[in-house]
Amino acid sequence: MSRMETRFVGIAELAEIPSVAVVVDVMRAFTVAAWAFARGAEKIVLAESLDDALALTARHPEWVALKDGPPAPGFALVNSPGLLRSADLGGRTVVQKTTAGTVGALAVKDASLVLCAGFVVAEATAQVLRARGSGSVTFVVTGEGGRADEDLACAQYIAGRATGAGTDAAGFLRRAAASRAATELAEGVRQGVHPDDIALCLELDRFPFAMVAALEDSLMVLRPYVTP
Repeated sequence: MSRMETRFVGIAELAEIPSVAVVVDVMRAFTVAAWAFARGAEKIVLAESLDDALALTARHPEWVALKDGPPAPGFALVNSPGLLRSADLGGRTVVQKTTAGTVGALAVKDASLVLCAGFVVAEATAQVLRARGSGSVTFVVTGEGGRADEDLACAQYIAGRATGAGTDAAGFLRRAAASRAATELAEGVRQGVHPDDIALCLELDRFPFAMVAALEDSLMVLRPYVTP
């Protein structure tokens, strides 16, 4: 297979616009996004700020807003796959604002291809990269200033799958399970959490689609994508 160059950076280390970016947020933004699509959402608008998210839903009352932490006025959904998996989002537009994941995607909004990923869409994401062939891929490790081991492990796993290495997922999933984010979720440090969140974030290839973000009318919009 043709050569794929990969690099792994935190959001603050993005010195120039990458041609292809894979933005990884395992716990929990892009696991939640995948669940939103599985629950019927048509698209997800990635908001710059909480105020922007509320302004968008004020302009589009049929849209539904989602944020980190506990529920808040104007936000019908929280950033938890366990809490989201029973929501009926058929045909809805979700406006998502999180601490790390949405920030990472907006930081690379001018890239020619932006994929948002977690373990739940790992293989579908690798498939998109394989279909593209050679070139340079920048993996944006969103959590903890680029040091979140669950995000780095997922990024390294996807990179391995994309470059055709016979990559075994077990070690990468173990690292994610032992990460600081997993510990904080387990210990209740973070709010807006369901007891199943960690397990749901570590479900490998739960969904058959990748998630591609692109600018639509100046908004960064995430949609599910299946490689033809």
